[in-house]
Amino acid sequence: MNEKNTCCSVEDNCCGEQSVTEIVKEYYGKTLQSNEDLLAGACCALDRPPAEIRNVLPLIADEILTKFYGCGSPLPPLLSGMTVLDLGCGTGRDVYIASKLVGESGCSIGVDMTTEQIEVARKYQDEHRERFGFKSSNVKLLQG
Repeated sequence: MNEKNTCCSVEDNCCGEQSVTEIVKEYYGKTLQSNEDLLAGACCALDRPPAEIRNVLPLIADEILTKFYGCGSPLPPLLSGMTVLDLGCGTGRDVYIASKLVGESGCSIGVDMTTEQIEVARKYQDEHRERFGFKSSNVKLLQG
């Protein structure tokens, strides 16, 4: 039996003229301006974040919190000195939480494909370094 596969891959052009990548970039880069604009609910944890994360959240810039489109911070405890990679980091909320948790001897790396999102994250890099009391930033933000 030769059934047609109805699943689309990123390489397929099943969304008209735009690729899936272009649609995602437009949605996260231009359509969304705050987490109030989300068109779909995400499957989110109902539990409160651990105390380590709750204690860092007040230190995160308001614009980053407003433009957070995820559903929790899946960060384990005991990150001091570690390197953390956040793929699809958006405006960097979890990158900056990880930055504080890993400390100056650690490294927090964020990668996002959306220009507008990564620009917001970069705008606050020095501010978070100062808020965390670090001599130098332990954050790397890459677009890709």
